[in-house]
Amino acid sequence: MNVRYMRRCAILILASVTIGTAQEAKPEVKHAAAPQTSPASGKEMFVSYCAACHGKDAKGDGPAAAALKAAPADLTVLAKLNGGKYPSDKVTSILRGQTNLVPHGDQEMPVWGRVFRTMSQGQEGIVVQRISNLNRYIESLQVK
Repeated sequence: MNVRYMRRCAILILASVTIGTAQEAKPEVKHAAAPQTSPASGKEMFVSYCAACHGKDAKGDGPAAAALKAAPADLTVLAKLNGGKYPSDKVTSILRGQTNLVPHGDQEMPVWGRVFRTMSQGQEGIVVQRISNLNRYIESLQVK
């Protein structure tokens, strides 16, 4: 009886340590090439490029969020935080990589302007279309 009891205790301790170690491990973001999407669909681009960190509902709770140094922004409150007016120019600047975001530290958020330029083979008109449509989609997500 004592041996059985000791085995059970050892198994429980081992299971506890294993679970505890798994819970402490920080998720890791794997970097991959951005998939090609339609430059006409802001929603498609958001789902493909932004939702992993910002979440499908843009509230900053995407599946990769826990692996980041700083929590992704809740993109649904940008207008609310800007006196009720959506900051389109600022969002454009962030997407292009022209605005340094302090919470991003070493710029964890990809500079989509560069990515879009590569995807579009340097055609600036397509880059502008992508950023404009993605920006409009984010604007449509603002809380009222």
